[in-house]
Amino acid sequence: MSRVLIVGGTGYIGRKFVKASLALGHPTFVLSRPEVGFDIEKVHMLLSFKQAGARLLEGSFEDFQSLVAALKQVDVVISAVAGNHFRNLILQQLKLVEAIKEARNIKRFLPSEFGMDPDLMEHALEPGNAVFIDKRKVRRAIEAAGIPYTYVSSNIFAGYLAGGLAQIGRLMPPRDEVVIYGDGNVKAVWVDEDDVGIYTLKTIDDPRTLNKTVYIRPLKNILSQKELVAKWEKLSGKFLKKTYISAEDFLAGIEDQPYEHQVGISHFYQMFYSGDLYNFEIGPDGREATMLYPEVQYTTMDSYLKRYL
Repeated sequence: MSRVLIVGGTGYIGRKFVKASLALGHPTFVLSRPEVGFDIEKVHMLLSFKQAGARLLEGSFEDFQSLVAALKQVDVVISAVAGNHFRNLILQQLKLVEAIKEARNIKRFLPSEFGMDPDLMEHALEPGNAVFIDKRKVRRAIEAAGIPYTYVSSNIFAGYLAGGLAQIGRLMPPRDEVVIYGDGNVKAVWVDEDDVGIYTLKTIDDPRTLNKTVYIRPLKNILSQKELVAKWEKLSGKFLKKTYISAEDFLAGIEDQPYEHQVGISHFYQMFYSGDLYNFEIGPDGREATMLYPEVQYTTMDSYLKRYL
């Protein structure tokens, strides 16, 4: 099986890739960057990966040759660096692209995306479009270098939005009332992060996903916000007061918010008003994960929400 290097393995989604890679039996390597040594929680996480069977490889975006040396020990690279436009973390992957070109042995590269497909988001509102612009720059660099790739569009991380019923600033379900975006009927796609890990690792040795975009769309998790809220109400036995907010009211005053809040608001608009998670057909260069891997028993949102009871 392919030897897998995970860059950003101590991050929120990165640790899911480490777990999935080990579970599927891949020789698993995690890039250990020097700055992690000052974060006690991440140090212990790296040690737990090691105890579980992963190998730690030292390397840094600031030390090109250390990246090349790490890459020469593996076959596949999965980047899970934070999708943070503010610190240019996405564009740091351009250094990884150069290192892959130098190493000349990588048979598949999966850049850090795992949300909306940036190539379908050229219409995105400012300033949220900056994130998609950065991701497209990385994609074009990969393609120009002739590096074999798989892009993964995993849609909504359930931990960030499902538990809080898509309420801005909440990770736990509201107790009394809930804000509904528009009429609440725009379809979105909600995915358990452990499932993102498994589906992603399934793609790396699959010829059907070579130079393709894989969309994770669990059928039972294609739900509008109102449908998600209804599931929570049924599980909890609590009826929530609903306040509906129009697109105009939702975007009103966005320019007065801090920049990072503006990015978040614009992304919410794309998901819950524009419907950009599900308002398109998968094209010939795309594949759907649950159809490729029907053996994976994904977590439904009915099951996922039970943890919040």
